[in-house]
Amino acid sequence: MTKVLSHLVVLMAGDSGDGIQLLGSQLIRAAAQSGQDVRTLSDFPAEIRAPQGTISGVSGFQFQMASEAIFDPGDAADVFVAFNVAGWIKHQHKLKSGGLLLASIDGFDARSKAIAGVDANEDPLEQAKSNFQVLEVDFKKITSEALKDQSLSGKEKSRAKNMTILGLLTWLYGQSAPAMEADLQRQFQGDLGAANVLAFRAGYHLGETAEWTAYKREVPQRKALPGTYKTLSGSQAMALGLAAVARQLGRQVLYAGYPITPASDILHELARIRPAGVLPFQAEDEIASITAAIGASYAGNLGATASSGPGISLKGEGLGLAVMMELPLLVINVQRGGPSTGLPTKMEQSDLLQALYGRHGEAPMPVMAIKRTGEALDDVLLAAKMAVESMTPVMLLSDAYIANSAEPFRLPDPEQMRRIEAPKSDIHRAPYARDAHGVRPWIIPGTPEGMHRVGGLETEDQTGHVSYDPKNHQSMIQQRAAKVQAVTRFYGPLCVEVGESKGEVLLIGWGSTYGAIRTAVENLRDQGHSITHLHLKHLFPLHPEVISFMTGFSQVVVAEMNEGQLVQVLRSQTQQDLHFLGKTSGQPFTASELQARIVPYISAS
Repeated sequence: MTKVLSHLVVLMAGDSGDGIQLLGSQLIRAAAQSGQDVRTLSDFPAEIRAPQGTISGVSGFQFQMASEAIFDPGDAADVFVAFNVAGWIKHQHKLKSGGLLLASIDGFDARSKAIAGVDANEDPLEQAKSNFQVLEVDFKKITSEALKDQSLSGKEKSRAKNMTILGLLTWLYGQSAPAMEADLQRQFQGDLGAANVLAFRAGYHLGETAEWTAYKREVPQRKALPGTYKTLSGSQAMALGLAAVARQLGRQVLYAGYPITPASDILHELARIRPAGVLPFQAEDEIASITAAIGASYAGNLGATASSGPGISLKGEGLGLAVMMELPLLVINVQRGGPSTGLPTKMEQSDLLQALYGRHGEAPMPVMAIKRTGEALDDVLLAAKMAVESMTPVMLLSDAYIANSAEPFRLPDPEQMRRIEAPKSDIHRAPYARDAHGVRPWIIPGTPEGMHRVGGLETEDQTGHVSYDPKNHQSMIQQRAAKVQAVTRFYGPLCVEVGESKGEVLLIGWGSTYGAIRTAVENLRDQGHSITHLHLKHLFPLHPEVISFMTGFSQVVVAEMNEGQLVQVLRSQTQQDLHFLGKTSGQPFTASELQARIVPYISAS
């Protein structure tokens, strides 16, 4: 009998060359098109091409689909699709007791077990039957039989195996087979496209023929706001955000990047879609990319760049230059596990202190953080607006979780998006004469009678001439700092995610911890606990109301994916005894994990 669930969590794992991420993307698109809400979590091996069949080479993809609004990819999986024994061994702890293990048995043979380090006498699938439902399927054989008359090589036929798996999963989850076939036909043409459809049909009809109704799990549709939806990853949403910036600003955006995981996908997406008004440029190194972006802003356009890990360190001198020149610049930091090369495909929030203080001299700049994929486009717009209208570099923090996770995104009406008003090229004001917010004019090179000089040396107040005068340097440092503090005018009111403005426990987060924290807090509130969730978007300057808001709670707890960076900042500005929940494993918090760790503070309040 088919199980109808309000939430369904599916985990797939196998070799990094098995097409796990592609298969997952197909499924979440179908779920989103069916009206379900979806959140995903990708888990890549660190190696570019890890040894096949090894546990270190396992690629994983988890998603939750639901008939109501959700905020995270789920905790324990209801269904685990294991492409091989290595995938099962690595992630078996994530399957719920009584959950369904769907095993591709060609990946559980003697050779696969030997490579994964499993004793030849052990039978992992037989062992699993004591705790889980186990469905063993020879997808390789089924695919080969379905494609026996196709004029494809053996390797090409074997690659279609995940289309057979896709077919069975489409049947198990009650998705539309015609819609899935149409999606496949849009992506694959010719003999390969025809083979993929045949393999898909073989998997879809397998469920009916074998009468596996007992394994079916369906999620009802939900009511969504009318509009045009796309299923986007964070990197795709940020690329669209840059396109929106070019449109709203009315000037070209130069995106200058250098390949580095996981920031590279922004450049890849811009090169793929080529949005109007955005010029993607791959520089020869990180220093060249930020200085090219600064050059674009000097010329009257907007420079943008992104990097990860040590790439942000290399951009540090360029950031100081942009602060001194008082030019707009958008820098996206897609954080990853560090230091050094660290865990390049895993997530972490350990660059906050670097974003706040990682420049020589007094060089303050606004720092924001994206909390979820669905807000990435608007956050890019807001960061660009702050940069342009305050003539300052702005750092926007993302991370590997946001970059790779996906959700349905309702495309906004361009007429309703944020407007960006560039400071006028006013030759009647001195080059460093400031308006009421401390912002200097943006005088474009070549403007008649607008000749002035800019550079890394300290500038004279008003004129912009080089100055070594001690009093002038003191004054200019303070003026630049005051201008950055004035960006709080863009913030709007301080709003909680869940809860009240006073109570027993306040749980504070920032960035990609949003989904797990919100789900955990909602669960705890359903149990009758007094707990509020506050998520910070603006990390420098802090929202003017944050410190006073914290005083309304008996216990304040900060949760972040590092060893205590935001909590250090907040402790430095308040006399409260703040508690800290941290994690630096490369894997995100789960809601159940946070619930368990927050309970002692609730009990103590």
